[in-house]
Amino acid sequence: MKFLARSLGLLLVAAGFVGLVIDGTRSIVNNAISFTSVAGMINSVFPAGVTGLQAKVTAQLHPVVWDPVLVHLVQLPASVTAFFIGAFLLWLGQKPLEPIGYLAGR
Repeated sequence: MKFLARSLGLLLVAAGFVGLVIDGTRSIVNNAISFTSVAGMINSVFPAGVTGLQAKVTAQLHPVVWDPVLVHLVQLPASVTAFFIGAFLLWLGQKPLEPIGYLAGR
């Protein structure tokens, strides 16, 4: 399980870095700061997009979960979100630290 968390974490950190480079290039070309939001990524990957996600969340969960919580989360920049989720997964999947020295009680 830790291997899966580390692998997915590395992929998300790399995707966040690539997304940040793409957003930076787009910002330089447009001469204005622009980021791709999570909603923009959802709309480009899934055919139903954010409206389909909203319908599923309000049908299966409570509508209050969509309005104050998920509306703000889908407005975040996708590259920064991927980087932080990847860093969290890397932290979860890290190997335990080995003790320094040896035990004197043996």
